Amino acid sequence: EVQKLNQQLEEKNGEIQQMINQPPYEKEREILRLQKSLAEREKAQATSDVLCRSLTDETHQLQRKLASTAEMCQHLAKCLEEKQRKEKGNSDDRTPTEKSNQVFLLLLYNETSLQALICNLQDENRMLKQKVAHV
Repeated sequence: EVQKLNQQLEEKNGEIQQMINQPPYEKEREILRLQKSLAEREKAQATSDVLCRSLTDETHQLQRKLASTAEMCQHLAKCLEEKQRKEKGNSDDRTPTEKSNQVFLLLLYNETSLQALICNLQDENRMLKQKVAHV
């Protein structure tokens, strides 16, 4: 391990000696190259920061939408239960099977729309992750 580190140190010392022995214009050119590289990295970092903030904001927004959708589903379920209670009190000409089919269809519709929303959010999240990886 020590020999390996000593070898790396010697290589770095050799690079430093080469830079010291270079003519001034080559040193300046190397400095400009390094400054340009640094500026590019800073720009990339700034872009990445902006994208991360944007993704964070969008994630929070989507979480709020999901929460409000879940609330709406709960509200609809409560309304359905109340309607069923009222219908139990009032005898109408619909059979219990028709009532249960109606409840089932409503719940199925709510679950399907919630699953579609979740799939859309997952797709969007995957696309945004790909964009961040690309950047």
